Amino acid sequence: MRTLLHGTLIFPVMRADLSPVNAEPLLRVRDLTKHYSVRATGLGRRHRILALDRVDFEIPAGKTLALVGSSGSGKSTVGVTRLEKPDAGQVLLAGTDIAMLPSHDLRPFRSQIQMVFQDPTTSMNPRFSAAEVVEEPMLIVRAADKTRRRERARELMAEVGLSPDWGERLAANFSGGQKQRLAIARALAVQPKLLVLDEALSGLDLSTQSQIANLLRELQATQALTYLLVSHDLALVSAMADVLAVLANGRTVEQGPTERVVSNPQHPVTKELLASAHTSAVNLRRTMGATN
Repeated sequence: MRTLLHGTLIFPVMRADLSPVNAEPLLRVRDLTKHYSVRATGLGRRHRILALDRVDFEIPAGKTLALVGSSGSGKSTVGVTRLEKPDAGQVLLAGTDIAMLPSHDLRPFRSQIQMVFQDPTTSMNPRFSAAEVVEEPMLIVRAADKTRRRERARELMAEVGLSPDWGERLAANFSGGQKQRLAIARALAVQPKLLVLDEALSGLDLSTQSQIANLLRELQATQALTYLLVSHDLALVSAMADVLAVLANGRTVEQGPTERVVSNPQHPVTKELLASAHTSAVNLRRTMGATN
């Protein structure tokens, strides 16, 4: 059991062993830089905004790194999935730099990195059944035949805590927490090495957050998954992360083992995030009628 923020328990999450890791990093990000071109209000000219400024981090295989920052810090721009192409830098996946690969050469790497988004409702077709949602990635990469895809979808639903008998139920008829479980099952369908969890817990209620966090840790342990957890909530992600990297204005301002960063923050931005997380936790406990 993990206790967060100097004794403030946000929610109970079973933790994996935090002993030193000798595994080689599955993901290395080096000097990642990204600009956006935007049109100035009321003017015809365009100007460039720096979203990422030489960001560096790495994640050992089978571990979790949380990329934390306030809105506008650049954390969601980190394009390890290559949804967008960076301007410069490297994204080394198991030693292969995928940052600048053309689309055709990138295709074999797509299935190795999958995403789980904040809002599962808008990330899946509401007209699909649950089984069809999970099968979709397998269909795209032409994995197995129709019968085997359906069997695999049922297996994955069971793995994430959903009844396989619900496979024909429309995705729109699931609760928020169930939809997020469905989204996780879909992400696992093509047997990825890395999951990018983009605010994947922050849209859930407290109890469901705990359940999904525990599910992710169990899946990580049984399937040797590596996680990049992107969030604005340092308290939430510190329950799961082995390493924290704090972003501000597109730059990594602090990085290190979770316990060290939380107990002895060095950068003012990290201290602000911790103070905000502590205040939110106290307010939450008061709302729930807990004693201090």
